[in-house]
Amino acid sequence: MDVIRTKFATDAALAAKAEPSPRSVSILGATGSVGCNTVDLIERNPGAFVVEALTANRNVALLAKQARRLRPQMAVVADPACYKSLKEALAGTKIHVAAGPEAVAEAAARPAEWVMAAIVGAAGLKPTLTAVRRGATVALANKECLVSAGDVFVKEVSAHGAILLPVDSEHSAIFQVFDFDNADRVQRIILTASGGPFREFSREQMATVTPEQAVDHPNWDMGAKISVDSATMMNKGLELIEAFHLFPVSEDRIEILVHPQSVIHSMVDYVDGSVLAQLGEPDMRTPIAYALAWPKRMAAPAPRLKLEEIGTLTFEAPDMLRFPALRLARQALQAGGAAPTVLNAANEVAVHHFLDRRIGFLDIAAVVEETLAVASIDRFANLDDVAAIDAEARRVAETLVSKLRK
Repeated sequence: MDVIRTKFATDAALAAKAEPSPRSVSILGATGSVGCNTVDLIERNPGAFVVEALTANRNVALLAKQARRLRPQMAVVADPACYKSLKEALAGTKIHVAAGPEAVAEAAARPAEWVMAAIVGAAGLKPTLTAVRRGATVALANKECLVSAGDVFVKEVSAHGAILLPVDSEHSAIFQVFDFDNADRVQRIILTASGGPFREFSREQMATVTPEQAVDHPNWDMGAKISVDSATMMNKGLELIEAFHLFPVSEDRIEILVHPQSVIHSMVDYVDGSVLAQLGEPDMRTPIAYALAWPKRMAAPAPRLKLEEIGTLTFEAPDMLRFPALRLARQALQAGGAAPTVLNAANEVAVHHFLDRRIGFLDIAAVVEETLAVASIDRFANLDDVAAIDAEARRVAETLVSKLRK
């Protein structure tokens, strides 16, 4: 845990390191929700940032538009089949165009001082580690780096002198109110959850949920996979695992509280009875702006919070029976070893098949639970082990999905 405390240090020397003008940035996953919001903030602050690299999975049209406006040194599409389209779209510019997973890692290796790690899923692990290994300041929006490879990832951060800044609204909120100099005075951290669109659904109603319903989040504008994770509450389970690696508290002192209004983004409870919370309208540009300008703050266009108009904030304990993903995530964290890696891999497979209408909404957690029971959860020593366990878990999950479809 001392590793993360060191990375979050805000002394004068580190602050000076973090404030070149203009700040050079790269955005890994520029066309996703977090990436687009990062681009929006950069464009609202002309002269404050210079863009080194932009990457996308296969959204050539949007990536090309962003590249023509921001003029990065490099633009990369992860799908090699999209190379020709991107090359043509950026013809006449001096932007270096490349394609494929190795090219994404190459983009992460370019000398940007600040890197937004916003590639969704396990595909984001390698390029994020590439940025970490050159000592960059990494704004972490990819859950899988800490969920799938937690201990190994944290050791890499420490070994290479990288700085890790949380971008998830919940972890950003905790970061902003956590007293790292007196971490032993923290009694617990409380992750808030909206409860998703099915907070009041019965299990019978959930059985008929469609992908369209699942991606329609009541408060946040997110990508499809993350929206489904919010609907199953797996996202909060993954955030539980992330919080364990990010902050110096034990698993039993991390709690989850359902807060439908999404105004309080998380809280830290201290031994004297004080509970410090970070509040704001549900707009991802707020935590992104905090990371982008850190250790200072920058203006962001998020709506201003007007509590007098909101009137009432409500809270409730999460229902573990209707949302078994929360139980599975905590059990995986308690089991340790590769259990969180298996949890994440199986969830990615199950969500993919749900979005493709091959399995039902309730089948997502069922596939994850069965995969955890079958796949290897031995401890891993390095990233090759992580990749092997991840691949095995995916094979098991795919087999289970095939059985469900028969």
